[in-house]
Amino acid sequence: MNLKFGTDGIRGPVESLITPEACLKIGHATGLVMKELGWKTVVIGKDTRISGYMLEAALQAGFIASGVNVRLLGPLPTPGVAYLTKTLRNKFGVVLSASHNDFLDNGIKIFNEDGEKISRDIERRIEKYLSSNLSTVETSEIGKAYRFDESGPRYIEFCKSTVPSDISFSSLRIVIDCANGACYKVSPEIFEELGAEVIIIGNEPDGYNINKNCGSTNPEVVKKAVIDHRADYGISLDGDGDRVILVDDKGNILDGDDLLYILAFANPNRTGPWSGVVGTTMSNLGLENGIKKLGYKFLRADVGDKHVSEMLTKKGWMLGGETSGHIICKDLVSTGDGTIAALKVISSLLLLEKTPSEVLRNFIKIPQVNKAVQVKNKDIVNDKDIISIIKEIESDITVERVLLRASGTESKIRIMVEASGGKVAEKFASDIEKLIKSKA
Repeated sequence: MNLKFGTDGIRGPVESLITPEACLKIGHATGLVMKELGWKTVVIGKDTRISGYMLEAALQAGFIASGVNVRLLGPLPTPGVAYLTKTLRNKFGVVLSASHNDFLDNGIKIFNEDGEKISRDIERRIEKYLSSNLSTVETSEIGKAYRFDESGPRYIEFCKSTVPSDISFSSLRIVIDCANGACYKVSPEIFEELGAEVIIIGNEPDGYNINKNCGSTNPEVVKKAVIDHRADYGISLDGDGDRVILVDDKGNILDGDDLLYILAFANPNRTGPWSGVVGTTMSNLGLENGIKKLGYKFLRADVGDKHVSEMLTKKGWMLGGETSGHIICKDLVSTGDGTIAALKVISSLLLLEKTPSEVLRNFIKIPQVNKAVQVKNKDIVNDKDIISIIKEIESDITVERVLLRASGTESKIRIMVEASGGKVAEKFASDIEKLIKSKA
């Protein structure tokens, strides 16, 4: 088994990588590391994939065999598991989810006692045990499993508590696309209890339709619903609820860069913990320019909300995120949380008495083209011909940035080109794409 942690945990096809055997070994290996650290209880949550039932059983068996107790949370957004890991005083929390991928994939994300993704050091210790034989502790030491039925209500109340008491959503009509995923129950209820009129789509999971033609990777779905229902906002979440894309009342799609700018604009402070914002290598250059004009410092982390969170912690800052919609409000949560990001953005706009377009008026994005190429071997990014064409493109004075990287969650090479002219960016991105395809 080639079980290695990537950008966001371990992820892959259920039929070949994230199998019951793999989950059994991951649970056992993680349990052994936990016991070395003196910890004996873990919480496990999952999204709505059909494979979740099967893999949850295997994962908990691995933990129990290592002598670790398990609390089963059931279907819950990834940030909800992170929150409960911390508040239930657990040292580890595990989520079975492949985020925005389709139902054919699944994956495992692990949080520490602070509700943050585990460190690379802990990942290496787990990987080391994955290659060893599985053995069960003495029968008297076997762990126990418990169902925790209050996970949804606990998370709902926490999310509601992040909205100031003097803010009401009673004047708003909001469309929420739950991606047929882990948010299908909790997120609509949060906004309804805050007073909004809620129109729900993507809330009928059947195990197979998670992220299928819906959710944050398909924001046109919620855009159409916003226009059809004359709604004030559209909220498009992904399958595990850790990312969000918003749509305003005019049908404008607001990605993670737009949301970061709005949150930075709304913050009255520019000092101490609020003196800087963290983006990623994929963040639009226009965001960096706009954030700096607001009086903040701006730094780029590697792709992955884990890396954004680590840099925020290192700098002592509170706000960061990714273009894809992972937004971390460190004063409220420890990881990317699509529902809380949406609550925070909408609350901020209500306090400002401004629309998104009014706030974003001075935020000018550089034309950016993104492409993804399916490959068998992601090491192709080091091909000399590909490196050569990138250097050639970067020498063009109209080009701002070129980024080529191997996806940490899929068998794809991702291409990003920013140029002052959109057609120029499209041409160069296509040139790189064709070359990769010719060699793939």
